[in-house]
Order: sequence, then C-alpha cells, then structure tokens
Amino acid sequence: MQQEGLILAAQSGDTVALNRLLLVCRTDARRYARRHCAASDVDDAVQEALLILSRKVKGLKAAAAFSGWLLTIVRRECQRLSRKIFGQGVSIEDLADAQLATRSDEGLHLDLIAALESLPAHYLEVILLRDFAELTILEMAQKLGMQVPAVKSRLHRARELVREYMIGPISQTSKHD
Repeated sequence: MQQEGLILAAQSGDTVALNRLLLVCRTDARRYARRHCAASDVDDAVQEALLILSRKVKGLKAAAAFSGWLLTIVRRECQRLSRKIFGQGVSIEDLADAQLATRSDEGLHLDLIAALESLPAHYLEVILLRDFAELTILEMAQKLGMQVPAVKSRLHRARELVREYMIGPISQTSKHD
C-alpha cells in the first residue's frame, strides 16, 4: 500500500495501517532529526514526533501535506528538546499547546469560529484560501493580485491574530525567557 493509502486508512482508524505508516515514515523523520537535533536527541525527537503523528493523523486535512506536517513536528520536537537542554524558556508553541490542550474539541471549534469571525476581511481571506481552499502561496498571490512576500506577511499576521484570540496575547518577556 502506498503512503497516501496508508494515511487515509490510518485516518479512518485502521491500526495496522497506522503502524505501517509509522514504520514507513520513521526513516524520513530520523534523517530530518539528524540534521536538526543534537545527536543525543534524535531518537527522542523521532519517538515523540511519531507519537504526536499517531494521535493527530485523523485531523490532517490533505494526505499530500503529510510529509511537510511530519517534518514540522520533528523540527518542533528538536527545538523543544534543545530548549530543555539549554534551559531556555517555554516557546510560544508550547504555551499555545498547553492552553489549547485543556479545552474540549467542541470548545476549540467554537473558539476557532469566533476567532475567524473576528478577523478583518483581508486576513480572513488569506486564512480561508490557505487553510481551507489549500492554495499555495503562489496561487494565493495570483488570486489576490499581490506579491508573494506580501501574501506571506498577511498570512503570518492573520495566524498571529487567531492565536492571540485563542490563547490571549503572548508577552514579549515570555517569548524570550
């Protein structure tokens, strides 16, 4: 079974497919972790990333986004482990994850709808094009008649506004602790 088929089967609750998917993507996750983690953290980062993947694979919207999603998870785990070793403060992602983990799925859903409704139209448009219509940044730029850097900037700001709505503003001191 090809990777896309494994992803779809794992999303539908097939535990055999999920186990095969974890085995298939372990090599890529390990290779990526070797480039982004301290040598002693590679195994821990891969294990944590695969655990996160197994818990959240059902929420993945497009099977084509799987590889990028997996590598993002591995990179974040490498960063988290690095901060832990060097005694750095908690990241924005860790704060957001901790706050959002305490909410029910229904509560998150309602808060996300409210956050999107609170956005100015030009920010809502880029979120909808990227995250719901799944357009690339280039496709968005063409559709909006904007330059790619402007689209990236607008999307980044829109996501910041949604995050602030969902978890509240992150103070500058917590960003650099």
